Amino acid sequence: MSATILPLRGPAHADTAAALARLEAHLDRCALAANTVTAYRRQARAYLAWLAEPAHAAEQADAFLDHIGAEAAVAAWRRSLLEHGASPATVNQALAAVKLLYEHGASMRIKTKTARVPPPGAPKALSRTQENALRRAADRRGTRDAAIIALLLGTGARAEECARLKVHDVPITERTGVARLLGKGDQVRTVPIAAPARERVSAWLLKRTELLAAKPHLAERAGDALWIGKRGPLTVDGITDVVLAAGQAAPKDTGLAGTRPHELRHTYATRLRHDGADLEQIRKLLGHDSLDTTRRYFLASDEEIAALVDRALDY
Repeated sequence: MSATILPLRGPAHADTAAALARLEAHLDRCALAANTVTAYRRQARAYLAWLAEPAHAAEQADAFLDHIGAEAAVAAWRRSLLEHGASPATVNQALAAVKLLYEHGASMRIKTKTARVPPPGAPKALSRTQENALRRAADRRGTRDAAIIALLLGTGARAEECARLKVHDVPITERTGVARLLGKGDQVRTVPIAAPARERVSAWLLKRTELLAAKPHLAERAGDALWIGKRGPLTVDGITDVVLAAGQAAPKDTGLAGTRPHELRHTYATRLRHDGADLEQIRKLLGHDSLDTTRRYFLASDEEIAALVDRALDY
């Protein structure tokens, strides 16, 4: 007598696990960059998790039934991502992942409306006031969060690079310190850590040692990962959550709610440019392959142009 297998919900959702497995198999074979594959896996799982939430399960019950249901569900998810502050680039990456999920997991080619990417210009950076407010908010949240925010602002690391750090990647002495960052294309670059970030990272290293000594079970899961939480090493999402939480904890009038790690990277590069760093220096510190990518930081913002006019025409 064979057992009857019941889907968790209606038949429209019965094959989502199989669809995800087929997408995973496709990603294993394709020639995409490793970081892109990782991002697509994460975004596809996030979409299926969103579909499974009680608030969406009934409304999107036909998400895998046909093209109409699929495109309606994806459009709703797109709106949700934008409403929760995801950048256009992140939304478009998520949509690309879900299109692959349907194409290779459910044999459906769906149409999606991409999010509008703002025209090229100087990347958004925090003002000095915002940066200081974010640092203070992180300091109040605790040693680990203060160290993460300080390191992101003090090295320009991407969220992925920050999450990959091991304890031995941040050798720090009283007067010196560097971060060895594993970037895109598995390229390693070494970035100096400024004094304020060194102090906070050093404080976290001491706290981390105390924490793991008191919790041996956590030490086994943590290994040599620099950043750890209650369940083990922090993921990219964990690093992003720390930044979001610090922004949310800052005073509302600072406009920091919704701040993400890449804005801290932009802030780092913008500070360097304002302090006289040249194009090649910033390219090297950020780990860009092309000078064209770095050149964006040398485009004058509206605020800079206004200040220039005020100085030049002050009579």
